[in-house]
Amino acid sequence: MALKATVFKVELQVSDLDRNYYQTHSLTLARHPSETDERMMIRLLAFALNASEHLHFTKGLSTEAEPDLWQKNLHGEIGLWIEVGVPDAKRIRKGSNRAEQIIIYAYGARTAPVWWQSIQGDLARFDNLTIGYLSPENTTALAGLVNRNMTLQATLQDGLIWIGNSEQTLTITPEYWQRARLSS
Repeated sequence: MALKATVFKVELQVSDLDRNYYQTHSLTLARHPSETDERMMIRLLAFALNASEHLHFTKGLSTEAEPDLWQKNLHGEIGLWIEVGVPDAKRIRKGSNRAEQIIIYAYGARTAPVWWQSIQGDLARFDNLTIGYLSPENTTALAGLVNRNMTLQATLQDGLIWIGNSEQTLTITPEYWQRARLSS
């Protein structure tokens, strides 16, 4: 018998001072049986970093055809494709071709730097690609916030994100290995 996803309810208040975006999101996160708390919380952090009323979690690990999060316009075109982890070049190319912008949030003390060293030459040609790296200290602390029912506040300013609940607040600074070169 297949294991079922574990459901988490999240009330996420986002205050993005850089984009003048202030909104509270009621989210339902399904954690795939093979997904860790750390990865699930990185998906939630990715949502906070790119929050909008049109950004949605996808089936994620359950399907190869979708990223972890995406934002579509009213015509069904993908404006933003977000991956968590270290996807292969084929998957990145697919996202880059299908979406206006693609963002990858890489993590893992050993895997992400090795992945980046091996793939960075191939990725430089993608003008719509941003790659951020989250340190193990940040992602481990983020996993410590997990609860089946979470109320979290996220404040973003000048490349920093403060995220926390009523008991603790974390300061996270993603390191960007590559930034999109989008034309205006």
